[in-house]
Amino acid sequence: MKKMILAAIIAAPVLAGCGQSQSKPQPVPAPPQVTIAKPVSKPVAEQDEYVGRFVAVESVEVRARVSGYLEGIHFQDGQLVKKGDLLFAIDRRPFQATLAQAQASLAQARANLAFADSDLVRAQGVAIGSVITQQTFDQRVQAKRAAQATAAAQEAVVEQATLDLEFTELRAPVSGRIGDRRVSVGNLVTGGTTGNTSLLATIESIDPIRFEFTLDETSYLRYGRVAKDGAEAANRGLNVPIKLKLIDEPAFAHEGRMDFVDNRIDRSSGTIRARAEFGNANGIFTPGMFARVQVAAAPPSEALLVPEAAIGAEQARKFVLVVDGDNVARPKYVTLGPAVDGLRVVTAGLAADDNVIINGLMRARPGTKVTPQRASIAAASAADPATKAN
Repeated sequence: MKKMILAAIIAAPVLAGCGQSQSKPQPVPAPPQVTIAKPVSKPVAEQDEYVGRFVAVESVEVRARVSGYLEGIHFQDGQLVKKGDLLFAIDRRPFQATLAQAQASLAQARANLAFADSDLVRAQGVAIGSVITQQTFDQRVQAKRAAQATAAAQEAVVEQATLDLEFTELRAPVSGRIGDRRVSVGNLVTGGTTGNTSLLATIESIDPIRFEFTLDETSYLRYGRVAKDGAEAANRGLNVPIKLKLIDEPAFAHEGRMDFVDNRIDRSSGTIRARAEFGNANGIFTPGMFARVQVAAAPPSEALLVPEAAIGAEQARKFVLVVDGDNVARPKYVTLGPAVDGLRVVTAGLAADDNVIINGLMRARPGTKVTPQRASIAAASAADPATKAN
């Protein structure tokens, strides 16, 4: 009995303390602090994106024009070469001998021509019929003509032998990057103009470089209506801005120009082939490389832009939170456009005078009060590197 009384005495203060704790009112949390700003308004052109490949402006297979044993290679595999640089050398000695023989035959033909000419001159100085017969005179005329023809033929032989000797040195026909050698020194090289000649190397021009991609028929018609001049040019009047980015680049930083559109639409795919040209002084673009291009689909028009950190997702829908006059966060479902200069274009669902939460989106809740701090979008993005994390 004494133990029960003692336990009751000990428990009484504890219960009293619990009662006081339950009856004490909880403090109301302060509204979260957020940064708000009006969306940026500036002219933006609607853009379309396409995937394509780079192709060289000039692509050449280096093949020998004459047959012979390869004597020397004067380049490193994969190096840049200039037009006219010596690449391969074929043994010249057989061709030098052939040229010397042709020159000797030409000298003999010219000597025969000189004799026939002087013989004819003597015949022209005497009376025909009394000193020489008409037949003899005609024979001397014919002999001179034959000597002239023989000399001309030998001149052609000398010219061909000279060309063959020149062809023993294979020089770069274009500037660009050469591939690896396909034949080693000492091998017999087959030359000529037929299809079984020896392939020695390939050269792909580097600067400028072309980019090929395909347009769908709808886009082709739209671009044609946007273009206002140059309809007779090779690009069919599609003088639209075009930008490019590589697969490991975040933005379309390379600018080029469209220089060709094909003359027909492919019946099976409903697309038309287009081509753009880009400068490549640093050699970063390589033929065969994939990339994406961005083409202006319409003239620039005013658009609203907000930072990526201001955009939330609700299943398939995108929204931003705007702060009304009572400092209450309200959701607005928006339609997004392309990314421009680190901001996202909002094509529908947002007004120019809306106060958009650009920092603190995760702290705010729709329908609840917030403590807004006003800033500009550009300043807020530059000052708060952790904006996207909030």
